[in-house]
Amino acid sequence: MAEENNNVEQEQEKKGGKKKLFLFLLVFILLAGAGGGAAYKFLFLDKQNKEEDKAEKIVEEIKNIEDVGVQYDLGSFIVNLADKDADRYLKIAIVLEVQDEKVKMEVEKRLPQIKDVITALLFTKTSEDLKTPEGLERLKEEILKRVNAILPIGGVKNVYFTEFVIQTA
Repeated sequence: MAEENNNVEQEQEKKGGKKKLFLFLLVFILLAGAGGGAAYKFLFLDKQNKEEDKAEKIVEEIKNIEDVGVQYDLGSFIVNLADKDADRYLKIAIVLEVQDEKVKMEVEKRLPQIKDVITALLFTKTSEDLKTPEGLERLKEEILKRVNAILPIGGVKNVYFTEFVIQTA
């Protein structure tokens, strides 16, 4: 009887060991699958998402180019730059893209204020500020914000520089 109990216990231990091994393998397979899925997501899907985002941005830029608003030429500005080491001058011609004719009429009515705001802004810039593409984009954004702040209805969509020269005296 004692031998039978020992045999039964040994069989149960073998079954219990098989169950533990089965559970261990199951957990290992699940973890490996989750790790593989995460690796796939980070390595491949993120690249696809970034490429899709770039494609969406390009499509949006093309739409913006196609939907050209009304153009208003502000003319040329010639200002001294804020450089302390040398006298430098900036000659810049600016064209505003506005939403419609109504905004264009507002720009015409407030032309002296708009030119004054732009001139005052340009006086604060140095040649270092304007040498990089990022600096030019910042200048465009600042002009856009300041002009839209003057107009009661806003409506300036974009700022274009049709002439841009920095000269040392």
